[in-house]
Amino acid sequence: MKNERHFQQQVSEMRFVSVSLSPIIAIFLIFAIVPIVWGLVLMFYNYSPLDAHSPFIGFGNFKRMLHDDLFLKSFGNTFKFVLMAIPGNLVLTLALAIGINRVRSRFWRNTFRTLFFLPTIAPLSGSAVVWTVMLRQNDGLFNLILDRLGMPEVNWLSDPQMAMISIVMMTLWADIGYNIVIFMAGLDSIPQMFYEAAELDGAGRWQLFRHITMPLLSRTSVFVVIMTCISYFQMFPQFQIMTNGGPSNGTRVLALDIFDNAFSYMNMGYASSIAFVLLLIILAITLVQIRLGRSQWEY
Repeated sequence: MKNERHFQQQVSEMRFVSVSLSPIIAIFLIFAIVPIVWGLVLMFYNYSPLDAHSPFIGFGNFKRMLHDDLFLKSFGNTFKFVLMAIPGNLVLTLALAIGINRVRSRFWRNTFRTLFFLPTIAPLSGSAVVWTVMLRQNDGLFNLILDRLGMPEVNWLSDPQMAMISIVMMTLWADIGYNIVIFMAGLDSIPQMFYEAAELDGAGRWQLFRHITMPLLSRTSVFVVIMTCISYFQMFPQFQIMTNGGPSNGTRVLALDIFDNAFSYMNMGYASSIAFVLLLIILAITLVQIRLGRSQWEY
């Protein structure tokens, strides 16, 4: 009798969980799984929504990539952007997090944290528009400041060498808030007894940072690097709004190439195959970072 009552209670709980999770599972299947599966199917077809005939071409889209100069340029620009932005993001956010963490006043500490997090609340496309205005050659804020300082103006968005740097600057401004908060949480979790013991042994600030802060922040750092890499490989709004891939395709990245092929040229099959390549790149880099950042300690 007792076992039967227990069994009925388990059935009732399972039914409640199933009914509660059904809407979430349905939304996940419709808006996540179905588009992924559809994209995987499309990359083997020469599919266009404007064309009634969509022939199966197998790996034809991937063979086309090897001879597509625009794709190869976008591929290189994507890595160039990530390699420029990731180190800058990590150094800047870690330095700011340590600096804010040392502020004694709780009010000022929370104020600084809020100020640096504010840009992340704004839509990335809106921030890109504001930065485009500030970086204009003739009447932009940056060139006005350089003019007041007696320095020559810079073609921030029309110079192939400066355009990528300008987008990196905008991305760092818009994105560092998340990583500052994560690093500050990691710093707060390090027991103070380690610092106190090291100071008793005569350790300086650099030695405290090198032998305590950095090792004990390794898990936080791996998380930050992985999440930032995934985010930066998919960056799109600022590239479209600020330069639209120019000048001379110097800021054309894979996300912009996917968008143009899918919605400007209506070549959905080729766009799906480029998206699959981007997925493989992100997956490979994430697995390598997890492997390299694995730690063997606990505290």
